[in-house]
Formats: sequence, C-alpha cells, structure tokens
Amino acid sequence: MLSILGFSMIAVFMYLIMSKRLSALVAIMLVPIIFGVIGGFFTELGPMMQEGVEGIASTAIMILFAILYFGIMIDSGLFDPLISKILKIVKGDPLKIVVGTAILSMTVALDGDGTTTYIITVSALLPLYKRLGMNKIILATVAMLSMGVMNMTPWGGASAMAMASLNLDASQLFLPMIPVMGFGLIWVLVVAFILGKGERKRLGVVEIQHNHTNSEANSELAATTVSRDYRRPKLVWFNFILTIVLMASLIIDFMSLTILFMIAFAIALLVNYPDLKDQQDRIAVHSKNALAVVSIVIAAGIFTGIMSGTKMIDAMAITLVSFIPESFGPFLPVIVAFASAPFTFFMSNNAFYFGVLPIIAQAADAYGISAAEIGRASLIGQPIHVLSPLVAAAHLLIGLVGTDFGDLQRFAVKWALGTVTVMTIAAIILGVI
Repeated sequence: MLSILGFSMIAVFMYLIMSKRLSALVAIMLVPIIFGVIGGFFTELGPMMQEGVEGIASTAIMILFAILYFGIMIDSGLFDPLISKILKIVKGDPLKIVVGTAILSMTVALDGDGTTTYIITVSALLPLYKRLGMNKIILATVAMLSMGVMNMTPWGGASAMAMASLNLDASQLFLPMIPVMGFGLIWVLVVAFILGKGERKRLGVVEIQHNHTNSEANSELAATTVSRDYRRPKLVWFNFILTIVLMASLIIDFMSLTILFMIAFAIALLVNYPDLKDQQDRIAVHSKNALAVVSIVIAAGIFTGIMSGTKMIDAMAITLVSFIPESFGPFLPVIVAFASAPFTFFMSNNAFYFGVLPIIAQAADAYGISAAEIGRASLIGQPIHVLSPLVAAAHLLIGLVGTDFGDLQRFAVKWALGTVTVMTIAAIILGVI
C-alpha cells in the first residue's frame, strides 16, 4: 500500500510541474503533505518535515553564499582580462575562436548559472562569429557543452538537488566528481578543436583589426551584464587569488563548503565594495537567482522528510528491486549514468532528482551500492539536460545567438552524448561509480 501511495505521489508531483499546473516550489511542499495525510500520517508529518528541512539546511546555505560569491566576482570584473586575452589571441582564426569559446564559457560557468554564462560568452564572442561568417550554432553548442559539465558543481542546481534528495553533503557527492568533470572539460576542448578546425577549413584565417572587435564585444558585454561602475580592475589579482584559494580549500576539504563560501563571500564583498550602499546593491542584484535555487532546495526538505519518515521510499524501493533482474543489480550506477540523460531531458531536474532518484538509490542499497555512488552517477547526464526545452537558460541562448532550437539540438546532441560517455567511462575507471 505504501508503495502504491509513493508512486502515485511521484506521478502527481511530476505531472503537476511538467504540465505547469503548479510551480516546483509549491508542488514539492504541498503534494507530499497531501499524500502523507491520505496515508494516515497527519499527526506525524510535523517532525518528519522538520527533520527533512534540518538535514539540508547546510546545503542550502552553501548554495546561497556560492551564488552570491560568484556574482560578486563577475560584477567586479574578474573575467574581463580573460575575455580581452582570448579576443587578442584568437584574432581571425576560427579554430582559436571556437577553442576560446570553450575556455571562456567553462570559466564563467564556475558560478553555475546558465543565464550568466550564456550572456557573457555570447556577448564577448558573437561579434567575431558574425564578422568571420562562422556558424553561430557552434558558439551555442560549445557554450552548452561547457555548461553541461560545470552544472555539476554543488551550487549549479543538479548537485544541490541530488544532495538534498539523498541527504548527502558536498564532500560525499561532489569532490569525487572533480576528476570526472576534468575529463568532461577535456572532451569539450576536443570537440571545440574539431568544430573549429572544420570552420578554419571552410573559411580560412581572416585578418581583422583586434581593437575594433574587442571594443565592440566589450561594449555589448557591458550592456548585458553589469554597469561599469561596479567593475574593480585594480582588484583583479586579489579576486583571482581569493578564488584560487577558495577552490583549493574546497578540494582539500579541511573545512565545510558552507563555511568556506560564507567567509570568501564576506571577504570579497568587503574588499570590492567597502561602501555599504554598494554592498546592498550587489546583494540585491543577485538575490533573485539565489532565492530561486535556495528556496527549492529548502522546500525539498519537506518532500524528502515525508518520503523517508513515512517509509514510502523503502516500500517503493522494494517494489522497484523486484523488477530488476538480479544480474543487472551491480551495474545500476552505470545504468543510472546513461539513463539520467533522457530522464533529465524529458523532465525537469526537480522531477528527476526529487521524484525518481531517491527511489533508485534506495533500490541500489539492496545491492550494496551507496546513495552517494548513485547520486554521482545521476549527475553525468547533465550535458544532455542543458539541451532540454525545459531549461529556461537554453531559450535565452537561442535568442542571443539567433538560431532555431531544433537545429541546435540536432547539431549538439551527438557531442553532448559524447560528453556523457566520456565522463561515465572516466567515473568507472577512477572508481567514482
């Protein structure tokens, strides 16, 4: 009975958010409460929900300050020298331009926000693509491939949801994935080289005046990102060193990610914007993005708390295990790695990570496979997810580049599937899954 109730709850939840009858934020709180009442757990729901929210509070705080930190870095102009350097190096060589696109989009995507990544990358490089007559779909494809890998960071969305739904912390889920992401990024550079070489063969190397192009690109960048009043060019090296120290600290794992990001954000805000009014303005600018991600993660505590507290997740897992052939059990992580691609393409990350993933993780437990291993595998399909029409940032990218969604998907899907395959193989070889 609990199994039927649980699967029914998942079905209703997925239907409501995919049909846009309810927002994910509302559905993820109200649907489990309703089904908890139907299951006869009315008097026990309070403690269940409280336990679920408390379990993911640290993750939500970490995501909040990570988004704010990278927002400050973008505002202050940390990436401006990189953009200028890339534009200076690539000149009129299509091969260098496409590889430069990959490097820039990877770097900017550190903040985990597709919207920011696409705006900065397209604004900086689209003028070059237009001037040389290069295929603009290549620009969109390379930016999406970079975002697909970098979206696996704990503050990028997918990892945050996986941590929340499986009650894991970043050291369990994300840190082992760093070398896997490295292989994914190498693959993106390989794809950029292949596509760029094709464009160089088609167009040749064109002599252009760097200064004019650089000025044009930078003017578009300034118009689409942040006012130049908030740039801090004299603090670029300080911000760069601070970010490197932060990244190194994350890898060393000597302190929780939550505390590290809180401290780094406080230092960055104080040094770059000592004036209180400027601090308030910068926080206000980025609070919208932060609120959108953090609120859904906190709300997920109700969902996971009720799923665990009522034992619905256990009953569903037992049912699911009964349908899995015994010989397939040990290969569940690999199956999940590839299955997460179509799952997250046809449904939102919310639906997959909060609706499907906990069930798979519980089923995998019967074969001695940890929830962390299943969680890592579930992230590998993100390069396909970013191509989904359900992703709002993808529509922004289409508008910025001026191409058709269907054309982009047909062009990019094979390269995105290649990213998934490379990362899956790397994860197996490295023992991550």
